[in-house]
Amino acid sequence: MKGKLESSERQKLIEEGKNLKEELVTLEEDLLKLTDELQQEAQSIPNMTHPDVPLGGEDSSTVRKMVGKPAEFSFAIKDHVQLGKELDLFDFDAAAEVSGSKFYYLKNEAVILEMGLVNWAVSEAMKRGFTPLTTPEIVRSSVVEKCGFQPRGTNTQVYSIENSDQCLIGTAEIPVGGIHMDSILSESSLPLKYVAFSHCFRTEAGAAGAATRGLYRVHQFSKVEMFILCRPDESDSYHKELIEIEEELFSSLGFHFKTLDMASEDLGAPAYRKFDVEAWMPGLGRYGEISSASNCTDYQSRRLGIRYRPESSSSASLKKGKNAAPTQFVHTLNATACAVPRMIVSLLENFQQEDGSVIIPEPLRPFMGGLQIIKPKHIQN
Repeated sequence: MKGKLESSERQKLIEEGKNLKEELVTLEEDLLKLTDELQQEAQSIPNMTHPDVPLGGEDSSTVRKMVGKPAEFSFAIKDHVQLGKELDLFDFDAAAEVSGSKFYYLKNEAVILEMGLVNWAVSEAMKRGFTPLTTPEIVRSSVVEKCGFQPRGTNTQVYSIENSDQCLIGTAEIPVGGIHMDSILSESSLPLKYVAFSHCFRTEAGAAGAATRGLYRVHQFSKVEMFILCRPDESDSYHKELIEIEEELFSSLGFHFKTLDMASEDLGAPAYRKFDVEAWMPGLGRYGEISSASNCTDYQSRRLGIRYRPESSSSASLKKGKNAAPTQFVHTLNATACAVPRMIVSLLENFQQEDGSVIIPEPLRPFMGGLQIIKPKHIQN
């Protein structure tokens, strides 16, 4: 075009340029679409599975440990819904009018119990070297995806915010996982241990039936989550540490529970291995999940871009003029210290008394202003 050209030849080249521009726009649109499709396909590939994980569905999960015995009662027991109604602790009806089904108001001692459980769990984790955090409860959908959760689709558990790229979190694991996104950590800083308090929001798509009654399965709840970033060779031992912490916490409250090594089909995309804790809930007449601990290896860190630089690469080798050792991806682990609604279910149902009152376990009393027992209002004095 810069040379001397006949006007007809110049016009021909101008038209060709326009056509190329239009083709490029179409190709770029196709590329974006294909990239998105490739990303969606790649996200359907789960993590690898630990060789000791039982193969099959949930029924194939194996019991690792059984702690305590079921509480024995000499009277007709009540479930947490009935206890909560008689003790004036919940209001599901008003919440259904205000927000819809699977929402609730906590009232009276239940509010103190929630705050006590949260402070107790955070305090116990801090004693074990965890740094406390509160987190954002709205995050970018890309971070949700990088943590291994699906923010879109008919059965998604994630609430997406319309006309934005943001979602409500279903667990503090997501914002805590993102705190070191796209960074290179020093090896000496590992392990990083966090204990995070947040509210959690879940659609609970596909959940129905008696197993979801009352507080057992709800759309919004408070939770205390432990999260560890560590070297790859240490993640198995930290996984054991996390489940041991959970067992210590629930034992100290006097719960009867079992820990399970979850089967391969029940792991979810990010988990390499997952241990669940199921507590006996006498009012429901069954065990119910109150906690889990997962080793996600480098599944999340690869997507989030969290690496560390091995120490051996820094001083001695650099002095000799050698290149620094390549960075490696950290391993991430997460575990529930306290999912408040299910802890309340377990506490009310296991420690109910014949007169309708509920005894507060001793470890929680200092976090509840010394409250020892929740009494029906007609026998308060």
